[in-house]
Amino acid sequence: MDRIWLKHYPPGVPADIDPSAYPSLVALFDESFIRHRDAKAFIFMDKVLTYGEVDEMSRALGAWLQGKDLKKGARIAIMMPNVLQYPLAIAAVLRAGFAVLNVNPLYTPRELEFQLNDSGAEAIFVLDNFAHTLQAVVARTEVKHVIVASLGDLLGLVKGAIVNFVVRHVKKMVPAYSLPDATRFNDAVAAGRAMTFSKPDIGPQDIAFLQYTGGTTGVSKGAVLLHRNVVANALQADAWQKPIVERGGKVDQLMIVTALPLYHIFALTACLIVGVYSGSVCLLIPNPRDLPAVIKELKKYKVHCFPAVNTLFNALLNHPDFAQIGWSHLKSAVGGGMAVQRVVSERWLKATGCLICEAYGLSETSPGLTGNRGDITEFSGTIGFPFPSTEISIRDEHDTELPLGEAGEICARGPQVMAGYWQRPDETAKVMTHDGFFRTGDIGVMNEMGQVTIVDRKKDMISVSGFKVFPNEVEAVVASHPGVLECAVVGLPDERTGEMVKLFVVRKDPNLTEQELLAFCHAQLTSYKVPKVIEFRSELPKTNVGKILRRALRDAAKAV
Repeated sequence: MDRIWLKHYPPGVPADIDPSAYPSLVALFDESFIRHRDAKAFIFMDKVLTYGEVDEMSRALGAWLQGKDLKKGARIAIMMPNVLQYPLAIAAVLRAGFAVLNVNPLYTPRELEFQLNDSGAEAIFVLDNFAHTLQAVVARTEVKHVIVASLGDLLGLVKGAIVNFVVRHVKKMVPAYSLPDATRFNDAVAAGRAMTFSKPDIGPQDIAFLQYTGGTTGVSKGAVLLHRNVVANALQADAWQKPIVERGGKVDQLMIVTALPLYHIFALTACLIVGVYSGSVCLLIPNPRDLPAVIKELKKYKVHCFPAVNTLFNALLNHPDFAQIGWSHLKSAVGGGMAVQRVVSERWLKATGCLICEAYGLSETSPGLTGNRGDITEFSGTIGFPFPSTEISIRDEHDTELPLGEAGEICARGPQVMAGYWQRPDETAKVMTHDGFFRTGDIGVMNEMGQVTIVDRKKDMISVSGFKVFPNEVEAVVASHPGVLECAVVGLPDERTGEMVKLFVVRKDPNLTEQELLAFCHAQLTSYKVPKVIEFRSELPKTNVGKILRRALRDAAKAV
């Protein structure tokens, strides 16, 4: 299909970007570190790191990593919320010639162990709040080097000591742990300053990130994002947003609210990578669920860009202190990770003067594929137009492109599409077409302008506040309980989180209670994967061959 959407691009947005403009993310970083040396790069708890400081500290940390007998391309995990150490670690790992493995710090030991072993990670950065989880599994992994950070590490001698004391002894947010061979983050940086940093040869085909996802087939696997993929998506996103952020006149420096976790691909690219490329400053917010703390931070600054999920926009709108935030400088609010609801977008526009523009993408696509124009004045209900250098094709189950207006699977081709799944060629083959399109697993429709609307999901994946939950994983955990005979998991609409997890159980032990099962789930699953509702049944609907019919359960639950 011709790229019919190009004629509807905003003025100034190119049809294509040049993914070879930078040979690697490292080259992009190096240029920005020099160009914006004296400018603010990251703010956390009022502490500012300049681009020059990020350059110096990440180079030292990179030198320390290079001294640890790690081969080029080694996977190094980062298990932290949005704290100053996170961007420093990312820059250090990439500049030293290694690949970043982003890890959700709220993972249970079971989830962490799987990801570390599947990726073959050899080192890990972890905030001490979550070190007890690592302690439980590290001996059963290939991890040889552990770097432990504390919240106050980079906040200055006095403030840092106070913050660490409060976190550990007053709020008791650091469970006891024992990692005797670990190195403190600040010690690694200090040691690296006395070492020689060797600049490796990093090219567009080298791996930058292993971004774990269930993808479109439900098996947890690492999307291999090359330096070329992420560079391309940063250039695409920057080109798309430039007319938006320059509207009303340029500002000296854009401030990007970084409330979404950096281990999530949306924030990683839209906030950190695009932020560094454009010389912006990222306001790091460690816990977006702590709304009073979020509002307290937002009140201090003139923010320009706010990428978030629908649930965060909605939660802020419904907080009594929301009106205390000044939004007069806001230029861009981008909704992704889950569907943006009309009522939320319209309320946000009324409250801030800025419409939430919905964008769309996946971990496998670095992530951005499409976005709404920033100059729209009303909610479109679509995920917008394909980005520069991106092709979207709506196809049927036989891989045939469908006419405009017909629903089919959204397939995408472009320089931001992953190289494949880590060590899973069979899974890669399932999601790639013969002509190089990635099958997203989402069902959509394209109109005569080239705008795409998502109408359904191909698989049973559940989206809770933008995070993917895969029924197979939850069912496997529940089924391992001795009191469970059979179980099934479905997603149901939820006003707060978009969707919620509902669990159906046939008991083996008639005395099994909902509380006991929930406690069992909490011990093995991250909180957003834990079922919100449990229904006990005498039997579950099945096909003739004995396969549990999730759709029948979902339809029956929706009908209640």
